[in-house]
Amino acid sequence: MIAVHVTHEAVEKMGGIGAVIAGLATSRPYQQAFGRTVLVGPLFQTDYPASERLGPGGKILYSSLDNIDQDDWASRFQPIERTYQVGIIYGVRQLVDGQHQQPVDVEVLLVDVFRCNPDRLNLFKGELYQRFGIPSARFEHIWEYEQYVRLAEPAYEAMHVIGCTGTPADPVVIFAHEYLGMPTALKAVLGGRTDVRTVFYAHEVASARRVTENLPGHDLMFYNVLAAGEVAGKSLEDYFPQVQDFFKHPLVKAAHYLDAVFAVGELVGREMHFLDSSWPDQPIEIVYNGLPVGRQSLQQRQAHRRRMQQYAANLLGFEPDYVFAHVARPVLSKAIWRDLGVLHELEGLLEEQGRTAVYFMLGTLAGQRRTRDILHMERVYGWPVHHQLSYPDMCNGEEVVGAACEQFNQNHKRVQAVLVNQFGWEQRICGQRMPADMSFADIRQGTDVEFGLSVYEPFGISQLEPLCFGAICAVSNVCGCLGLARRRLGAQRNFNLLEADYTQLPEPMQPWQMVGISQHFRDRIEQVENRRLARELALRLPKTQTDLADLLVSGYALGRQLDWEQVVKEFFLPAVARACGQQSPAQLGGSLTQAAG
Repeated sequence: MIAVHVTHEAVEKMGGIGAVIAGLATSRPYQQAFGRTVLVGPLFQTDYPASERLGPGGKILYSSLDNIDQDDWASRFQPIERTYQVGIIYGVRQLVDGQHQQPVDVEVLLVDVFRCNPDRLNLFKGELYQRFGIPSARFEHIWEYEQYVRLAEPAYEAMHVIGCTGTPADPVVIFAHEYLGMPTALKAVLGGRTDVRTVFYAHEVASARRVTENLPGHDLMFYNVLAAGEVAGKSLEDYFPQVQDFFKHPLVKAAHYLDAVFAVGELVGREMHFLDSSWPDQPIEIVYNGLPVGRQSLQQRQAHRRRMQQYAANLLGFEPDYVFAHVARPVLSKAIWRDLGVLHELEGLLEEQGRTAVYFMLGTLAGQRRTRDILHMERVYGWPVHHQLSYPDMCNGEEVVGAACEQFNQNHKRVQAVLVNQFGWEQRICGQRMPADMSFADIRQGTDVEFGLSVYEPFGISQLEPLCFGAICAVSNVCGCLGLARRRLGAQRNFNLLEADYTQLPEPMQPWQMVGISQHFRDRIEQVENRRLARELALRLPKTQTDLADLLVSGYALGRQLDWEQVVKEFFLPAVARACGQQSPAQLGGSLTQAAG
């Protein structure tokens, strides 16, 4: 079979979707089922040299922008380019995932949509409205919407040119990753071909995320409204009519026109049903993400941990007993204030034990800073312990987290918080006070606790990545990854996994009361839960080398059950089989299609 992934990460892995595609494509069960993988997306920049268009090591077979044409692709692509007034780039690149996976070659199909044929585009937008109720005229001024509508028709035509054809029994599967892939998938629906199946891959529900983040009650509010709506037979729009003005909403809502919907967690599945009263009749497949899993010895873990402790000592003047971390973009959904709330409650407990800790928040909203800027900030005012407003330091929203960490440090002695707002984790790009032999592996494999107390987290691969290396992962119960972990654990208890619950109401409330939950009300709920989590952490944190070893063993035992090989075999391929009308994965890909050309 042939897999076509429509995504904004066709060339560069920028976030969760790219990590998921890499995890899928590099797993052996996926490769056995799919003979080809094609990544489709818009071209984001036209000023890159040809050597960089498909990323490091990418090979262009055809590019109308660069006058490259191997094997006479021009004769097949140019009719599409003339019809839609776009440019096309086609080639191959490698995907890599995890520490031990072999890279795999995938095809890449990019469409330059900065220009277009407005008449053809308007006809397509008219079809989207008439058939699926998508009002493109309301959103066409939003480029994030417009470019994916422009992508749909030329991309769909180009797929056929490169040989993305199959049979009803051995179809091409188009995976629409989030709202971005929906116009292309809907074009396939309009095409009506029997050798194509379409899947909406719900890595989140954009409308649910927007509501959860924008209202002060956050997850406490939203998931209780969701539960009440399920009982009452109400939809998201009944409680939050404002979502109808959100450009992603009608695209995601139209996912029920596709052959299948894959949700990365149980809550995402419920959120998809909540979008529309017709959803209960549409089966939604729960297809968890996997984890890149590695193994280390106790000696290796101690070495990673010592480097983290040494870095903390270089920054703060003391070597902490414990290292805590949160690797994530410092955005509202990650609820970093909850991390600090737990650390506040932990302060007294650590003092009773005569121990200390450091918390590293690693994430940036401004990309990678220049080394010369990092060295200047480090020398002049002690970055990253101290920060200043404006680029090259705190900007784009990082200011809130930076200010919170500095204020926290003024009032706490046993725990100190450090925001490292830089992309990377090595001395060359993070400053001279970082140990020379330090690497990104240290913050993943040397942390004692990884925080992930998000208010909205459809799955959360990052939250559990340190699990197999012996860390305690403190994760909120709205994170989809817990669903997979619970399945694996059953009735067993695992001390590496600490589940937080910020969604418990102190008393029954009506939905309209839930919608109006204030920050003050939520703060009181969070304070109680932060205190409970701190007590649990104080008990679970390793006190001896034996404790470290035990956590390493139990973390790896659970982590190895969450890897991509297991997930693809148990969840992804059976869901694909059902979407294709097959009874089992064994019936998929009876004759794997070979690469075109």
